[in-house]
Amino acid sequence: MTELINLSDKKVTLERNDFLKVEGSIDTNIYFIESGSLRVFVISEYEEQTIRFGYKDNLIVSLDSFLSGKPSNFYIQAIKKTEVKVISKSAFDEFLKSDKNRNWWIEVLEGLVLQQMEREMDILTNSPKERYERVLKRSPQLFQAVPHRYIANYLRMSPETLSRLKKS
Repeated sequence: MTELINLSDKKVTLERNDFLKVEGSIDTNIYFIESGSLRVFVISEYEEQTIRFGYKDNLIVSLDSFLSGKPSNFYIQAIKKTEVKVISKSAFDEFLKSDKNRNWWIEVLEGLVLQQMEREMDILTNSPKERYERVLKRSPQLFQAVPHRYIANYLRMSPETLSRLKKS
């Protein structure tokens, strides 16, 4: 991934609650998070629905817009002061000309698809306790990097339910 990060020729600093991307915008950049944390969310029926988080040493992208070049409904917002390196689509396309890098990207995309399927199954079939335990096992660092109200939203439960689960 170091090779990919080195493609960045720009760094952006976001203060807490600043937006990296807003609904309806096109964003064809990939971001490497050097510090801080971000959340990806949509707004439906006047309610925010958190879909994904990114924190130190993660990549984050509005994947639908990145792949299609079209506007996206996603927001990407800093949860706390965050520094990201920006990797442009053109630099990334150049990076993918190597078979090794293209294979790496396919693995990343396959991983994202599997994570999304697992998440959908979790939300549809598992109890709040099972969802909490699964996320805690998969991403324990999430609980240090992200405020609990966002984690509760991500897990589709109230902050009070998450608090109860953490105590038990």
